[in-house]
Amino acid sequence: MPPVLKIALRAILRNKLRSSLTILGIVIGVGAVIVMVGIGQGAKDLIEKQIESLGTNVLIIIPVSTSHTAARGTEGTITLTAEDVAAIAKECREVSHVSANLRTASQVVYGNQNWSTSIVGIHPDYQIIRNWELEAGRFIRSQDVKIMAKVCVLGQTVVVNLFGSLDPVGRWIRINNIPFKVIGVLKAKGQSPMGTDQDDTVLMPYTTVQRKIMGVTHVSAILASSYTATGRFRAIGQITDLLRERHRLRAGDEDDFRIISQVEYASTMTETSRTMTILLGSIASVSLVVGGIGIMNIMLVSTTERTREIGIRMAVGAKERDILLQFLIEATVLSSIGGIIGVISGIVFSNAISLYGGWPSMLTPLPVAIAFLFSNIVGIFFGYYPARKASRLNPIEALRYE
Repeated sequence: MPPVLKIALRAILRNKLRSSLTILGIVIGVGAVIVMVGIGQGAKDLIEKQIESLGTNVLIIIPVSTSHTAARGTEGTITLTAEDVAAIAKECREVSHVSANLRTASQVVYGNQNWSTSIVGIHPDYQIIRNWELEAGRFIRSQDVKIMAKVCVLGQTVVVNLFGSLDPVGRWIRINNIPFKVIGVLKAKGQSPMGTDQDDTVLMPYTTVQRKIMGVTHVSAILASSYTATGRFRAIGQITDLLRERHRLRAGDEDDFRIISQVEYASTMTETSRTMTILLGSIASVSLVVGGIGIMNIMLVSTTERTREIGIRMAVGAKERDILLQFLIEATVLSSIGGIIGVISGIVFSNAISLYGGWPSMLTPLPVAIAFLFSNIVGIFFGYYPARKASRLNPIEALRYE
């Protein structure tokens, strides 16, 4: 071990309690940075997974109320229809799949069990657009749509609350006193980015929902997907042109529909999450700076206490840079020890928060390495002034210091 390092360690161990409290400030700072960044990255990863669960290259077309009158609907309430869905599927070449979408809420009954859930009317392409796999049974088919079949596919939340451990496939449930046969069960998807339970749903042919449950002729929305992520722009253009033509909108008229792209939505959510991570990390970094101020404080006190020692060292031949290096090494050792303990504490607390608090936390080597490196930079930065002050002492005045 180099002599300068031995002297630094000896000086630190000479005041164990004071050194421990100084190290604690760095430990809290580094640990807080790692925990906050881990929580931020965990939230970002969770949001990305939830967005992926919505489907691939999804485009959502929703009606927008305007002051214009379309071929169907009333003034101020423009709606989409199944004919629009068929036209998009036939004429928009960049669209790979398309599905009508109707949504309502209702009580679902099985035996003496009942559950309030979302009833969603869809086309068979819905499964491909949402990339939703089956746990058991089969999905809705085109023939079911044509004949307005009284069949349904259940999400996991509905299955648990209505059937418990029973296999629901082949059994009958009742909605508005109308019997529907369960033909399939969906795999669990979890929460959506908006915080809703995607598994709390009952899927049916949209024609069945239109005629037997809601009593309407329009659809609430249209779900479509493009062949590629980059092709979504062409798909949006084709859909826009087609719907404007079908809805007899003149040049200058506002669209009576809106197209939402999952990609843009995902980018917005990811950017929001990244901003939150930076904000959390920045707030936690304040405690690391406070720890650095603690290092400066203890080094200034140490300089004052060891003035006579510094004068003796200078008298026997120590140069200014030797004194500067000695005090810088002491500050760096303090911050390094605090950084190591802080990294370990941060990882432990991040895992504990994830395990017991239910909050997602994800750590990668890069933020951990940056936090440790930053703790050393803080030590050097705040240790430089006391070290420089010590190295600039006049040897004669230092020897006279009492």
